[in-house]
Amino acid sequence: MTLTRRTALLACTAALATATATAQTTSTAQWPAKTLRIVVPYPPGGSSDIIARSISQVMSDALKQSVIVENKPGANGNLGADFVAKSDPDGYTMLLCDVGALAISPSVYTKLSFDPSKDLRGVTMLAYSPHLLVVHPSVPVSNFKELVAYSKKNDLNFAVTATGSAPHVAGVALERASGARWQYIPYTGGVTAIQDTVAGQTQILMNGMLATLPHVQNGKLKVLGVSKATRMPLIGDVPTIAEQGVTGFESGTWQGILVPRGTPEAVVQKLNNAFITAIRSPEIRSRLAGQGAEVVTMTPTEQDQFFAKERARWATVVKAANIKLD
Repeated sequence: MTLTRRTALLACTAALATATATAQTTSTAQWPAKTLRIVVPYPPGGSSDIIARSISQVMSDALKQSVIVENKPGANGNLGADFVAKSDPDGYTMLLCDVGALAISPSVYTKLSFDPSKDLRGVTMLAYSPHLLVVHPSVPVSNFKELVAYSKKNDLNFAVTATGSAPHVAGVALERASGARWQYIPYTGGVTAIQDTVAGQTQILMNGMLATLPHVQNGKLKVLGVSKATRMPLIGDVPTIAEQGVTGFESGTWQGILVPRGTPEAVVQKLNNAFITAIRSPEIRSRLAGQGAEVVTMTPTEQDQFFAKERARWATVVKAANIKLD
């Protein structure tokens, strides 16, 4: 290749790169220019779905674009997460899920079709709702220690939202730490797990407070403990599980937003600002507090760091309990 041709080729390459960068900058500056989609990877009615539908209109008003919520349940949230991970990294398709549950999946599933650490990135956390440990009213216990003793002499079914889900792994950790005994019954989501426990087909349930508390308040479920380091003001008379002998025990649902890896940083920051503004609005904050959820926000970097810590934390429990799925 002659020097003249090489120089011309380099000039064309540089011009193309400049044009591409200019187009990307212009596109980012005009974002959002179309409808945004929040994917909830669970059936309707659960904690993630409640939060997504609570903030979608506020988000729409803030971004001047329609914001729709789509439920894509399956494989303990992994079907919807995989869909978002493989979507265009343009900020228009987002995942709202239990970030802790997503962090557990790589340890449980031997053939996970995506790597959440590599294929997704955090935008912000939105809310934390501790798990409530509840039983059907027919179970003759009034606290966790009594439940442990009762479980050693009676067959009890423990409903879990899915094998390898956050409530399942938390239940395993609780069982191992306390010496309790129960049989895990997997479901396809928190709603069906709650329904069967309310009906008495299963006797024990650990699930997010946001979705479970209404059934405690109407007397259909009996709460024995809350999986938070400190008591929840909304149910201040309910002791924590840690107070009842399992020192340091804490679990719950951490609802957060993730987008495909490669989404432009400027778009991620716009989403971070919009979601934080929405979740912190007095109306949303008050509504969530009244249902047992605390607003918790993070920077994108903080959320990625949180995810990495949760992934390492629960991998130990999953390995010890030998929980594996294809």
